[in-house]
Amino acid sequence: MTIKTLEELKKARDLVQQIDWSMTPEKAVDMYLEWGAGWTRGNEFARSDDQSIYFVIYDWETPPQVTMLRRSAKEVEELAKIPVEPDLIQESIEMFGYKPGVGVYPLSDKLKKWLSDKLAGPSVEIH
Repeated sequence: MTIKTLEELKKARDLVQQIDWSMTPEKAVDMYLEWGAGWTRGNEFARSDDQSIYFVIYDWETPPQVTMLRRSAKEVEELAKIPVEPDLIQESIEMFGYKPGVGVYPLSDKLKKWLSDKLAGPSVEIH
């Protein structure tokens, strides 16, 4: 299932309520990929039926946007692409330290707030 617009995502309330606002690309690798370093930090790995829905920034995309992912131990699926103000993208990349060749970044708290406000509202909780 790929959602093409912010308006479509707003209507998918069940999906919006499943967003894990604390998930980062690094945590996803630790939890869902066997070559993640979770075991070195004492973290639990995801069970085969676990999944997370979260957002990432790919620094190579034009226009600047965030990508909603559904990740499980078996696969990763892009669910939506949401255009975002370039300064919010740049701020997130700089906050987490731009690393040439990496290209995948988590969202800053400011960008999470902006996105949750766009997704609507009072029923969306950021953890």
